[in-house]
Amino acid sequence: MALVTGAAGGIGGAAADALEAAGHDVVRTDLPVDVADEEAMAGLVAETEAERGPIEVLVNCAGHIVETPIERISDEEWNRMLHVHLGGTWHTCRAVGPRMGARGRGAIVNVSSELALCGAELHAHYCAAKGAIVGLTRALALELAPRGVRVNSVAPGATDTALLTDTWRTPGYLESLPVRRLSTPAEIGATVAFLASDAASYVTGQVVSPNSGAVV
Repeated sequence: MALVTGAAGGIGGAAADALEAAGHDVVRTDLPVDVADEEAMAGLVAETEAERGPIEVLVNCAGHIVETPIERISDEEWNRMLHVHLGGTWHTCRAVGPRMGARGRGAIVNVSSELALCGAELHAHYCAAKGAIVGLTRALALELAPRGVRVNSVAPGATDTALLTDTWRTPGYLESLPVRRLSTPAEIGATVAFLASDAASYVTGQVVSPNSGAVV
């Protein structure tokens, strides 16, 4: 069974669709704020496994994005960005990872961003949160590999979803991309599904960034 956070639509929804197409029973959550609640996420994991069986695949995709100049990022906005992205990823990994390890099998895919790799103006807090997810992914991959659990990250480039702002839709930006177009949610979902599959049984601790060639 697979648990996907942030699966109401966009990349999370596409990842859930791809996992279902691969034969997984998928539990979809849409918790843009609640993922930051440790007790809520621990309860969700326990309830899901009690009702649906062991979680064999975890995909962390819940998040949000705000474009704000550095001088206008309040502590509240900074903390919310980190709590939702990094905190949400940490809470589910902490709840699910040991359970997977006890069973000797599992795959975790944490959705980061190409902006964790290259940075962007007006996105200091977003880049910090997504970059921290990359570090967390690598640390957990090393810790959980001896227990049979793989942990990887997908760092998508600009993807055609409702969350994507006009900054990334201008003709100038699209012309700067080697493949001259945005990624689609289905393409990112397919990458997630591959990393969660047995075909990627040799892959752990990696950051895969399908980004239309924006970062090479």
